[in-house]
Parts: sequence; C-alpha cells; structure tokens
Amino acid sequence: MRRVFGCAARCFVSCSLVLIAVVVLCASAAAQTCSLRQVRRDELVRAMSVDGDYDILATTNRGRFTAGLLLRLARWAKERDPEGGPLYITPEDWFFSYIQVAGVSMLDAPRPALLGLEHGQRVLIEYREDRVIGQVHEGPQPLLAVNIRAWWPEGPSSPSSFSFTDTTAVPKLKATSHREITYRLLEFDDMIVLDQIEGLSGRPVSGVLGALFAVIGEGSLKHSRIAIADDGLQLLRGRAKKIFSVSTTVTVEPDGRGTKGIPAERPDLAELERKLKRPLKIEYVPYAWELLRQECFRVSLLDASPGSLAGTPGVNEHLAADPDRGWSTPRTR
Repeated sequence: MRRVFGCAARCFVSCSLVLIAVVVLCASAAAQTCSLRQVRRDELVRAMSVDGDYDILATTNRGRFTAGLLLRLARWAKERDPEGGPLYITPEDWFFSYIQVAGVSMLDAPRPALLGLEHGQRVLIEYREDRVIGQVHEGPQPLLAVNIRAWWPEGPSSPSSFSFTDTTAVPKLKATSHREITYRLLEFDDMIVLDQIEGLSGRPVSGVLGALFAVIGEGSLKHSRIAIADDGLQLLRGRAKKIFSVSTTVTVEPDGRGTKGIPAERPDLAELERKLKRPLKIEYVPYAWELLRQECFRVSLLDASPGSLAGTPGVNEHLAADPDRGWSTPRTR
C-alpha cells in the first residue's frame, strides 16, 4: 500500500513540475509576443505641452485636448516604428503629467481627472493602420487612424461607472464615464473624428445644448468631429443617441465657453461647419483588445486592481469633500 501511495505521490510531483514548466514556457512565449510599450511620463508631458493656447482644464476642451494628445503620441510612435505595438498609459502617469502641464496642484485638479486616477483608468493606443481601418468607402483617407481603449479592471469593489457635474462649465455639464470606453480616432488635414464611441454619456444641466455631449437628456455620445479655426475657436459637431439620434454643431471658445451653432458675427465658420458635415463612411477592423490581453497576460499593468490608488494622499479626501469649486459630489455605480 505504501508503495502505491509513494508512486502516486511521485506521479503528482512530476505532473506538478510539468505543469509549472508549461506555465513558465507560456509566460516566456507571451513575453516574446507582447509588444505593448508604456509611454514614459516625460514623453507625456512633452506631448501635452505642445498644444494650442486654450484652457485644458475646461470640461468642454477635454475632447480636443485628449484627442490631440493621443494622436500626437501615436504619430511619434509610428515615426519610430510603423509596426510597433500598442502604447499604454498608466493612470498615475496621465494624471500627474496633466496637472504638471496645467500648472495646478493635485487638490486643485478637475474632478474628472481625480476620478480617473481614483478608479485606475488606463489607456491603450493601437496605431497600426491594418488593425484600425479596413476600407474607406466614402470620404478622404485619414492621415492617421488609431483605436482607443480607456478602462479600469473589474473587481468586487469596482463600480461600473462614475459621474460628475461641472457647474463651472458654460453650459453646466453632467457626464458619465463607464468602465470601458472605446472609439476610433481619425486625423484628417482639416478635422479630427471620433467614431464608434462607446462608454460615454451625459447631458447639459443648464443653458444651451451641452458642448461636450450635444444631447437633450441623458444620452450616449456616438460620433464627434472637431475643427479648429485660425484664431483657436473650436467647432464641434456631435451625434448622440437616446431614443433617437441628435446631431448639432457647437462653438467653443478657448476658455471653454460653449454656444450652440455658429455665432452671428462669425459667418466665416460656415465653411468649417460644411467640412464637418461632409459624408464619411469607413469600414473598420474589429477590435483585438482580448487578443492583446492574452498576449500580455503576464503584464500586470493590464489587469492591475483599480484599488491600488486608494492610499494616494489627498485623493479620497478630496473626492469625498463637497468643495465650493463648482464640482458636485460624484456618483458611482
């Protein structure tokens, strides 16, 4: 009997060793196939610092700022290595680079930026064109096309979304970011396009139709186009969906003030709006985020717990407060 148990034990140990070897070999193979590159903080600061002269703290300018930043990073990466792997930005690097460039302290940062840090929202940029566009059926060929994924991992205490209301914006805006946000980001010679947007919703809470979401009631942003006039004025055309689709054009001043339509004293913007309205039909390559996750499963960055930032000094205290800075207390669910 002891001989039988001894044999079984040896067999169990041998099988365990084989299993460990297989896991190690798989991890080694994953390390060789994973092409993810983390963006350095100094590179982020440089990319954030070369934008135009406008208020990057204003909620209505966040789309312009973020799109320009992501395209700039993708362009630099493509110049270095056209077939290189996706870029990865950590929540900490994004946040601290942002407040450094904005020239504000951590506790004076906009609430959406703090919420992104608290939830551990990270970003992936896929800039290899054959992973983004299949065929352009109508309209010009983009100069640059990238896939964007911004998310925080699931977990027992991880909310599915967070919301905030910016009462300093003109108009006042309520926005909701869901756990996963994805979209196609396209650069043309005269506009930037965000297409197939998933994971963003919101509404204005005062004044004219909200510049960021362009919806009446709580709706989901699906498509957005941005053009910049010579004097820095931003023209934004968005389409959101609630029960039906709503499209509108919004003019945003460099300081973030938004106005529905084109100002009467700016007829020169009509040509810019016409370009934003032109037909565009593109067939996209399906996302491959899950394949990337499998290739890079050993990289803890992709699956790190969003709770790792819970101890960051000042973050939770600031978010729990109800400061008189125009930001309402966030809601998570």
